[in-house]
Amino acid sequence: MPAIRKSADLRNNYGKISDFCHKYREPIFITKNGEGDLAVMSIETYEELAGSNELYRLIQEGIDDIENGKTLTEAEVLKNMESALGK
Repeated sequence: MPAIRKSADLRNNYGKISDFCHKYREPIFITKNGEGDLAVMSIETYEELAGSNELYRLIQEGIDDIENGKTLTEAEVLKNMESALGK
């Protein structure tokens, strides 16, 4: 279950919120006037999430290339690699 705190808690208990985010590596959801407003997380958690999103984007790009016939044969890949290495 996600941790949910009021916006005043962010101001008044920053240290505890920071400690929680680092210890449990998950975000805390901050509410403002009873409504969801922010998600607060450690830098490490954010970087992991951003990295996962980039990986999924690249995988989808590869799938799209395959579906659109944008592929190379093994021989073409090897030729391109040799060319890039100056052989």
